[in-house]
Amino acid sequence: MKVRGIICDINGTLIDINTDEGNEQIYRSISHLLKYYGIRTSRGDVRDGYYQILKDQRRARGEEYPEYDAVAVWREFLATRAARSGAVIPKNKLAVLPHFLAELFRGISLNRLELYPEVREVLDELRPRYRLAALSDAQTAWALPEMRLVGLDGYFFPIVVSGDLGYRKPDPRIFALTLRRMHLPAEEVVFVGNDMYRDIHGARQAGLRTVFFATGQGQQQMDGVEAHYNIYRFGELRNALRFFEEE
Repeated sequence: MKVRGIICDINGTLIDINTDEGNEQIYRSISHLLKYYGIRTSRGDVRDGYYQILKDQRRARGEEYPEYDAVAVWREFLATRAARSGAVIPKNKLAVLPHFLAELFRGISLNRLELYPEVREVLDELRPRYRLAALSDAQTAWALPEMRLVGLDGYFFPIVVSGDLGYRKPDPRIFALTLRRMHLPAEEVVFVGNDMYRDIHGARQAGLRTVFFATGQGQQQMDGVEAHYNIYRFGELRNALRFFEEE
């Protein structure tokens, strides 16, 4: 097999991340902030309202694997709560506040954000030899800043984020879109991921060779699904690529 490209999942594969969306400080901080815009709300209303809008948005997508848009969720939350409070948010503030709230939500929920061992060294070796792409079920509002924070900016093109599309892995369209942007056929590309269902099952359905990185995050097993190659350290990706190239 001739390998010309590699697609990497991001969180749980390249980045060791832990978040706690149940942290009540998220919703308390946002409710306090919104007072400055004349919006009267509570911690519980922020939490419940956010998740209800998110749920409604996903349902309205009409997709088998729907994804939400965090910035759009906060935009709707602001609109409904401002109307309820009789608040008028200046246009210049309204243009940036939903994005800021998405970042604030993520920032407070974040407990750990760091590269897995060997990731940078291996990517430095692979970048001159392969086209590298990143594919993540995430939100652009925080996926790109988090990649910059851990030093991954500049390694990948394209970077495909499900929040921009309205659907997520294992939808075959998201893999096909990534391949089109790489200008490569599936049979020349390897996918590396940590979730047996969303990553490995999805990539195999799209015709990609697959490497399962057993980081302990994501779904570790799925009946009837196996990766073409399993690794337990990111450095073992070198061996996986040799395995595929010798097929």
